[in-house]
Amino acid sequence: MLPNNCQMALKEWAITVEAMAQGDQVLLMRKGGIHEDGKDFRVIHREFLFYPTYLHQKEDLLQPAHQPALRKLLERPHDDGHITFSHWAKAEEVLEISEQEKVDDLEPHYIWTAAYAQSRLHWKPMLPLSVLLLRVYKLEQPVTVPYLPEYGGCTSWVEVLSNVNLGRLEPVLDDAGFQRRVDDIKGSLGLTVAAG
Repeated sequence: MLPNNCQMALKEWAITVEAMAQGDQVLLMRKGGIHEDGKDFRVIHREFLFYPTYLHQKEDLLQPAHQPALRKLLERPHDDGHITFSHWAKAEEVLEISEQEKVDDLEPHYIWTAAYAQSRLHWKPMLPLSVLLLRVYKLEQPVTVPYLPEYGGCTSWVEVLSNVNLGRLEPVLDDAGFQRRVDDIKGSLGLTVAAG
């Protein structure tokens, strides 16, 4: 059963949110924002809105095929005084990886460069990298809320003060398409996949 509203949001690059909204990517790799509680990322919420952010996105951190999409995204007008939520996600699984070759094996499944993905792994090397396998849904209507100073800073999770009405959620990928993506990711990691 899908919820009707949500207040928790996860900050992620707008270009990554766009890739997930189009079904081009179903995984996120996280170790946390600089000002995270305890300084490391925790999957404390398995259901959340995507909060698109515009800081730190750079063409050279994306695979060449995805660089034109970032250029287009940055050409669009952007209102810093408001946040627009258009997609909601549910973490169906959270995997932890610690080896560089596993990050490299996942390269076909993400839009960033392997070097950028590895930098996420190598930051705080004692901690594993969380790989979230996300089922992404489109909100019935985009919801725009005013930006508040407490939403700022390098944190992953933001509790939105107003309840965001999700309306009727539409999955970006159908069940079979999503399961194929998950199986491909697990296969890349050498994990057993669900029997079809």
